[in-house]
Amino acid sequence: MGAQPILYSFDDVDAVSKALRKYVIEAQNAAFQRHDRFQISVSGGSLPKTLAQGLLADSLGSGDKVDFSKWEIFFADERAVPLDHEDSNYKLLKEELLDKIPKELGTPTVHPINLRYLDDLQELADQYQAEILQSFAAKDSVKIPVFDLHLLGAGPDGHTCSLFPGHDLLRETNAWVGYEANSPKPPPRRITLTLPVLTHGLKLAYVTTGDGKGEILHKIFDTEEGKTLPCGLVNEGAGDRVAWFTDTKAVKGVQFPKKSSL
Repeated sequence: MGAQPILYSFDDVDAVSKALRKYVIEAQNAAFQRHDRFQISVSGGSLPKTLAQGLLADSLGSGDKVDFSKWEIFFADERAVPLDHEDSNYKLLKEELLDKIPKELGTPTVHPINLRYLDDLQELADQYQAEILQSFAAKDSVKIPVFDLHLLGAGPDGHTCSLFPGHDLLRETNAWVGYEANSPKPPPRRITLTLPVLTHGLKLAYVTTGDGKGEILHKIFDTEEGKTLPCGLVNEGAGDRVAWFTDTKAVKGVQFPKKSSL
């Protein structure tokens, strides 16, 4: 058996956000030591709100500081809509986090999609891949980008980013960014990081809370079928580089071993 993902379970969402803050700051500080910047990808859903709750909390001391000035934020997936559209992950992150960052914490570099290509999904995906390449190629010749951290969510069907169960995009091995024209969840047109990019991340954090997630988390962690779902494939591919941040409601009935502290 290979390395297993780490499943953290906390009493409530407040405790989840505090633990997530600690985890993200540790990843940030390690990244600053490696290359003096912090390259992350972020998904949508409930993640930005929980992330903001943690990151915008008061600092607890010298080792507990967020320095957004060295952050580079990409989107793990994005919908092919204008940036001010209610379905935009950029809009969600902007409203929940970016607009609320105090000046003294610095301003992150954010990489939204190029709106010129909204009508051509292949070109939209290609342009976003080029955007990533420009950032990562400064270090060395890049076969696949190694993000410092992916911040992800899990859908009720086990999808992650815009990688859906049974869809061809799960088998993509060459492109860093793929497109989905027929998402089972609206809106149908999206781009997404591909599985190899996700599983090459140095750290991956899933944030999943609420009793509505119990059934899918049981499937992902406790069944063979769950290993074939997109979230399960990430678990299998990245092993103990994956940390799940959940509350007790979300893991009720999950047999997989849980931890209550980092």
